[in-house]
Amino acid sequence: MNSIHRALVASSVTCFAAGLAAPAHAQSSDVYAGKTLTVLVGLAAGGSADTLVRAFVPHLKRHIPGDPNIVVQNMPGAGGMIAFNYVYEKAAPDGSTIIFSLWDPLAQALGGQGLRARYDQYEYLGGISDLRVNYMRVDAVPGGMKTPADVMKAKDIAVGAYASTDVAGILAHLSLKTLGVPHKVVTGYRGGADVFLALQRGEVHVHNTSLPTYRTRSKAFITSGEGIGLSYLTPSDEKGEFTRRADVTDMPAFQDLYKDVHGKLPSGPSWEALNWMVQQFGEIAYVGLAPPKTPEPALAALRKGIEATMADPQFVEESTKRNGLPFEYVSVKDGQRIFKALSNVSPNVLGTLRETLGSMSK
Repeated sequence: MNSIHRALVASSVTCFAAGLAAPAHAQSSDVYAGKTLTVLVGLAAGGSADTLVRAFVPHLKRHIPGDPNIVVQNMPGAGGMIAFNYVYEKAAPDGSTIIFSLWDPLAQALGGQGLRARYDQYEYLGGISDLRVNYMRVDAVPGGMKTPADVMKAKDIAVGAYASTDVAGILAHLSLKTLGVPHKVVTGYRGGADVFLALQRGEVHVHNTSLPTYRTRSKAFITSGEGIGLSYLTPSDEKGEFTRRADVTDMPAFQDLYKDVHGKLPSGPSWEALNWMVQQFGEIAYVGLAPPKTPEPALAALRKGIEATMADPQFVEESTKRNGLPFEYVSVKDGQRIFKALSNVSPNVLGTLRETLGSMSK
């Protein structure tokens, strides 16, 4: 989405949210009055998801009728699945506990035991899309990296991940595998912030993160010359066409990097799996979910609160200043559509992803 389109979308959402504000308050003002809303984050404190939610919550509080007290609680473990399972199985379905965190499409697509419910069994509240980037240590290549294409000179480098099912780790792994760069995956970290510390220490060499996190938490690491952006991940359509981001000029799109080093656009099983991951995870990265059977008045208040917060000029200004770009809202309709599309992944892609997870867990 280009900047003009983004601005138009933000403007239209602002108008829509403003139109909803008065009746929403009148109809649901007592739902959260005097109550506490607990927002779970499935990853450790200090990571991308935790940072986003803690910046989001003060504004969300203003947009939920009844002005509830909101508590952010980290519940890391099993790649975030502990928190998702808690919301589905144990949280009271009364609107008092929700999760707002990175989601894992692989947990459902591959039928693993980590996630004990389909995402469409939760009550979807709203989401945020993302742009993922790969970056690495400059000294991972003998003589140092001058350009992203120098990654092809690297040998036996390590990707950091918190688990074999870590979407960020998988994206970095599949990117390097598609390029043909020898590497291994090191797992066991508690979250993105922990992986970044390992990158700074030189324990790992490559990390995948969101563009906002890359421009904030990782900024000093890049500007100091210790790190370099490799590529940003944008999906290709069935014709191989993709959209280049005009707001990202310090690294190429993955397709352009691949073409630079191989003279053609990417193809093959690893690329098909990577492209599917980018389509799923890029279209919606952070999801807000409530337990099944949460009462409709609470759902309406939460959904309108999230939508209004995403369009709040103060939040947009703060997030743009902090991240270099505003977050992009994923509506209830679009989020539900994306969850249902999980069932359409091809057997070939699933086979490659299962092979990928197997190799990462060794």
